[in-house]
Amino acid sequence: MGYFAGISTVQAGNHLKLSETNSFEVSAHPGELSKSVTGTIISGEDGLPLPGVSVLIKGTGKGVSSDLDGKFSIEIPDEGATLVFSFIGFATQEVEVFTSKDLSITLAPEMTSMNEVVVVGYGVMRKGDVTSSVGGVKEGDFVKGAVRDAAQLIQGKVAGLRVTTPSGDPGANTQINLRGINSINGTSDPLVLIDGIPGNLNTVPPEDIESVDVLKDGSAAAIYGTRATGGVILITTKKNSGGAKNSINYSSYVSLQQIARKPELLTGDDYRRLIEEEGIDYTDYGGNTDWVDEMTRNPISHNHNLSFFGGDRTTNFTASVNYRNWQGIFLRSNQERFNIRADLNHSMFDDKLRANIQLINRVFTRNQGGADGYAYRQAIIRNPTDHVKTESGEWQERDGYFYENPISRIYEADAESRFKEMRVNGSLTYNPIDNLDLKMLVSNVQNSDLTGNSTTFKHTNTRLNNQNGTASRSTSAYNENLVELTANYNHTIGKNYFTLLGGYSWQDATYEDFYASNWDFPTDLYQWNNLGAGGALQAGQAAMGSYKNKWQLAGFFGRATYSYADKYLFMGSVRREGSSRFGVNSQWGTFPAASIGWRISNEPFLKNVQNIDEIKLRAGYGVTGTIANSPYLSQISYDFNRSQGAFVGGKWVQGFVPARNFNPDLRWEKKQEVNFGVDYSFFNDRLSGSIDVYRRNIKDLLYNFPVPQPPYLVGSMTINAGELQNDGVEILVNVVPVQTKDFNWNASLTYSTNRNKLVTLSNDQFEASSDFFTAGYTGEPIQDYTHRVEVGGTIGRFYVWKSVGVTEDGEWLVENQAGEAVPISQASQEDRQFYGNGIPKHIFGFNNSFSFKNFDAQINFRGAFGHEILNFQRMFYENPYNKSYNMLKTAYDPVYGQRLNSDLALVSHYIEKGDYVKLDNLTIGYTFPSLGFFKNARVYASGLNLFTITGYKGIDPEGISITGFDPGNDQRDKYPTTRTYTLGLNVTF
Repeated sequence: MGYFAGISTVQAGNHLKLSETNSFEVSAHPGELSKSVTGTIISGEDGLPLPGVSVLIKGTGKGVSSDLDGKFSIEIPDEGATLVFSFIGFATQEVEVFTSKDLSITLAPEMTSMNEVVVVGYGVMRKGDVTSSVGGVKEGDFVKGAVRDAAQLIQGKVAGLRVTTPSGDPGANTQINLRGINSINGTSDPLVLIDGIPGNLNTVPPEDIESVDVLKDGSAAAIYGTRATGGVILITTKKNSGGAKNSINYSSYVSLQQIARKPELLTGDDYRRLIEEEGIDYTDYGGNTDWVDEMTRNPISHNHNLSFFGGDRTTNFTASVNYRNWQGIFLRSNQERFNIRADLNHSMFDDKLRANIQLINRVFTRNQGGADGYAYRQAIIRNPTDHVKTESGEWQERDGYFYENPISRIYEADAESRFKEMRVNGSLTYNPIDNLDLKMLVSNVQNSDLTGNSTTFKHTNTRLNNQNGTASRSTSAYNENLVELTANYNHTIGKNYFTLLGGYSWQDATYEDFYASNWDFPTDLYQWNNLGAGGALQAGQAAMGSYKNKWQLAGFFGRATYSYADKYLFMGSVRREGSSRFGVNSQWGTFPAASIGWRISNEPFLKNVQNIDEIKLRAGYGVTGTIANSPYLSQISYDFNRSQGAFVGGKWVQGFVPARNFNPDLRWEKKQEVNFGVDYSFFNDRLSGSIDVYRRNIKDLLYNFPVPQPPYLVGSMTINAGELQNDGVEILVNVVPVQTKDFNWNASLTYSTNRNKLVTLSNDQFEASSDFFTAGYTGEPIQDYTHRVEVGGTIGRFYVWKSVGVTEDGEWLVENQAGEAVPISQASQEDRQFYGNGIPKHIFGFNNSFSFKNFDAQINFRGAFGHEILNFQRMFYENPYNKSYNMLKTAYDPVYGQRLNSDLALVSHYIEKGDYVKLDNLTIGYTFPSLGFFKNARVYASGLNLFTITGYKGIDPEGISITGFDPGNDQRDKYPTTRTYTLGLNVTF
């Protein structure tokens, strides 16, 4: 019997390079009559030739495989034969052949969970061959509707990746976290790569994205070294690979938003009732104003995307134009985005040399007023009997502590922001011999941000601070260069298949900014366009500053993969990386990784077991790093300081003082991660998924440590001290409950849980003065921290006074260290205790897609359980003590049977269960049959954040911080979350 080697994939520019075998077995009967059959095999998905397809004569061991152009030639018996065509990722096809003829075979894609191609570091792999923890979402499974960035496309669809939208601000980004908190002073954000180039989640519009893949564990991410502790998100944009498409696509939507949930505040009628019935000392101005209604609206936004695909196999292009105009629910808040993307591919010398160039240009513009979180606070506390304007048409202002007319703040302030970015990258891929690709990638990213802010003479800055008009102007510029050289080789020897990758990477970046402000202008018509006219400059009270930094990063990396008989899998990688951000003694580090896989379903004892498609066990270990946020933390620095100067020669001379200690041993944080997992597919892929269990130990934490003076010049410095630990479980279950000719239902469930611990805050050289640090802040008038992180304890715990009652006089009773109930006025800081945690123990997503003939629907649920939220809204506005401010309707409700008469306090009464289940997305669509010159047309209606089932009393249990060390704080100064309704259209010409 002849052996036919398996086909595996590696990255080669924008192509999938396939190892090829042309094995065949001669007939057992050399003298029998035969005839030659030739043909070409193409993909039914994109029309491209398929190399490496196995062509067998059924019932024999005789066969061949197609060449690089998809062509084959095979001898068959004179009486005819049945040819069997098979290829990984495509449905097997049998064709009866009786005469000698040239065949044209089209293989239909067989999209099983294990045949999907996923993007990994510097390449792609079939999911069934991956030995690390990798998650991916294709375009067809994206969240639909008015999606703000790439992260929201995959919200709730990747186990372990938590994505939230805590703000309704049209210019705000999503929050994202993968596998918990991984740093104290470094970043826990994932590295985001767009077609291999560093970027962020809104670098390209969601409409331009083809897939999003997530490298979750250390063995997958280690090849990116110091930037990968928070994981790696690989965004692949839409391309016309192979020139298979010649079409124009237009998509558009219009959306309407409303506030997700309004706070129930006292109305003007409530004020008058309380004055009359209880003699409450409120001032009645005679009106009945809903201040939240006055500053909000139901905005209409729209988005348009036009894409072009053209060319042939030799030269092809993709181009897209995107325009988005989003209005916010606050008056005078909006954002416009304009993106252009172009991608060109060209092949030369019989595909030996392939070139690619891509250009992305984007412009973000905001022109708005003073609508912000502070204005929202003012709308909540404003007297509801008061009026927006006086009888003469002026803004109605009142005296009070932090008490301003929110509508005047919105209309008497102006802000403008213009962000521009140009990204250009190109690559050359040379194929000198079969299965070897040499690639050079170069990239340049330049962006600038220009902002202006001003207030008029009628703004409260004039009335309260006598500033008589203010203005400021700031600008920043960023330039980043990237050069990467890689070599990819793959080869098959019998049952052995291996790939080798080697490469070098260089990255450098320069950032600079400038800021100036002034006030006391002769006219407020200038806005920020004549800063020199302000009187504060002549008085020496204007502000001005500038800054510049630069950093470099270099790395050598390599990876090897090996597969034996498609059963035993191995991957090993290493990256040696150097960074200018660290001390001269520690600028280089090594980041190794290894993982193994056992496709147990291919063993003889499971090979023919019914309903088992695939079971793969895997284990991996990898080391990644976290880089310092500032480029110069290891270097000594001195500042000129006017406040520490002296009179010299009759003139005031600024002091020259040390600002930062020298630390030649500063190095990156090091995350060591172990991951065990299983991938499975049963019942002809009707049930599939994965399970992962991991542990992360993050050592050498970057921590700002107090140090003695002398020998040190400054009393604190950033050093490597401390350790964090994260453990977790992630589960993905994909199910096809119904699959018929006309109706299909696909469902997926994601679940994750994570627990963490601060192991230590010290190292061999420095011992921490305390075994904890604090995080979070309430703001005035409470002015206290909200969280404490202790050595040996978990992250995210609130640290408050535990309320146990209210005295007859209305004062809080709290529990002291001895367990006794004492008035809060007699309690000390030592009486505070841990109470609840802002990090959920359980996070899940439940995603469903349906299709019935030309109709389709998507229903996505998300939820989080086992955590608490500190409700700032109740803490500040559910207390009747201060009659100068409006409050919630529940403020006068009894607490522990008594009415409060105690000042605002950080007590456990305001910490609530944060459990919720949310209908995150509902989309219903209809695809029209081919209409004239329309190849495809689809209309849809969609809703985001439609309803939430929760016992939480705030606006939205998801409108909170999930990153940092103060998770669960639902801040009072916020931009509330929204509910969005969308109507959309997609057409293809």
